[in-house]
Amino acid sequence: MKADKLIGSGWRFPINVDARGRLQWSYGPDRVRDSIWIIVRTAIGERVMRPRFGASADDYVFQPNSLPTRTALQGAIKSALLAWEPRIEVVSVRVDTASSDPERRLVDTGLDNQVLVTIDYKIRATNELFNVVYPLYLDEGVS
Repeated sequence: MKADKLIGSGWRFPINVDARGRLQWSYGPDRVRDSIWIIVRTAIGERVMRPRFGASADDYVFQPNSLPTRTALQGAIKSALLAWEPRIEVVSVRVDTASSDPERRLVDTGLDNQVLVTIDYKIRATNELFNVVYPLYLDEGVS
């Protein structure tokens, strides 16, 4: 059986249309990655029919870039993934300051307020290992 059948398909995230005016779709591992992004970006209470859905990562904007903040963000994301994405096994969730990466420090400025959330996961149906890196700025006015 193909992985697409085991994992499923759905609208690509973010929702977009192709050149013919049709909605774009994602399949297989891309579908799981899109689902992870949706879970991380959705605020708890945002969905009327599923008020506990999401990780509320954006709630950490304007918080200090401290170990307690990064630990709370890590816990919120890991709990949300365990609750809402049964197609994966969460291997690890790490939240690191962007300024701790020496390669990025040489190129970028203003990294004191950026954290990188790295989510390592395994798709249960295929046993493939993937990761997603979600950049989050904890301070206003940084893009």
